[in-house]
Amino acid sequence: MIVEIVRLFFVIAGIIGGYRLTHFLRPPIPGPKVIGIILYIIIGSGLGYVLGGIVGRRLVKIFNWIETKIQRVPGLDLVIGLVGLVLGLFLATLIFLPLKAIPFAGPYVVVLAYVVLGYLGIRLSLRRKEDFKGIFRIFGLKRFKPPSSFPERILDTSVIIDGRIADVCKTGFLEGRLNVPRFVLRELHTVADSDVFLKRSRGRRGLDVLGVLQREPEIEVQILERDFPEPVDVDAKLVQLAKEMNATILTTDYNLNKVAEFQGVRVLNINELANALKPTFMAGEEMSIRVVRGGKEAGQGVGYLDDGTMVVVEEGRKYVGKEVQVTVTGVLQTSAGRMIFARPKEVEESSV
Repeated sequence: MIVEIVRLFFVIAGIIGGYRLTHFLRPPIPGPKVIGIILYIIIGSGLGYVLGGIVGRRLVKIFNWIETKIQRVPGLDLVIGLVGLVLGLFLATLIFLPLKAIPFAGPYVVVLAYVVLGYLGIRLSLRRKEDFKGIFRIFGLKRFKPPSSFPERILDTSVIIDGRIADVCKTGFLEGRLNVPRFVLRELHTVADSDVFLKRSRGRRGLDVLGVLQREPEIEVQILERDFPEPVDVDAKLVQLAKEMNATILTTDYNLNKVAEFQGVRVLNINELANALKPTFMAGEEMSIRVVRGGKEAGQGVGYLDDGTMVVVEEGRKYVGKEVQVTVTGVLQTSAGRMIFARPKEVEESSV
């Protein structure tokens, strides 16, 4: 949008400049004057279109850089810096505005005074930040929080749809600000508007999860307007944004996890957290398990713990649909999760 506005401004300026140029170059070209005017207007608008695109894209990069820097500054520092800027400009107005009457150098002195005193106002106010905090407390503004020492975290679409991030944040184990880029939000809306029932349900669940996070008073959720014209892929945009912000990506996407780690971006995978929190079992321990179906091998039965861990019960097919006491014989950790192997306790006892 900014690029188009700047380009339009340059095109209009090029048209006006081309028209004005015809008054200085007479005749503009051999032939009727109208043709010359039209020619210069076309040339001016074309140059304006090209230069406007170049300048517009540069401005977008500058604005994005400024936005990224500002997002890292605590809110209290922004308020205090703004107060210092206002005080510095007010002081410059009182002291140096009369100097405007000085011939030739007067306006330049005033502009320089505004710049210098405005900058000094910001620096001095930030250095006396603690004093400003005391003033805010006097007026009852006690809700200013100290600058957070926690890293920035960016949510991707998969972790929002998964939903467990809300429960993790509620427990207090994950602190700091959660950032949701606008392009992730657009992807989530696209999924929620899908014609496929399953995708539509997943997208709507993700929107509900975002609503839960935003309603929690202890969880700070921020929508990031930062976007990239290229690349188009959302995962690539996430990695690029995380690099610029020095942020951590929260995801459940295995592929995004590997791509981000390869490019040096820190990733927190909720699936890995869930696997790490599953209870550990050692050979010889006993547990009670309900066998729900037969296994791949002859005689095997399969059951599941409350956290979804698969338990393969040797000689357990005959116990399908029943609760049985088993003894753990081994544990296998795979990329998909943990598998536990066990034997019915009565089989163990009979073999002894």
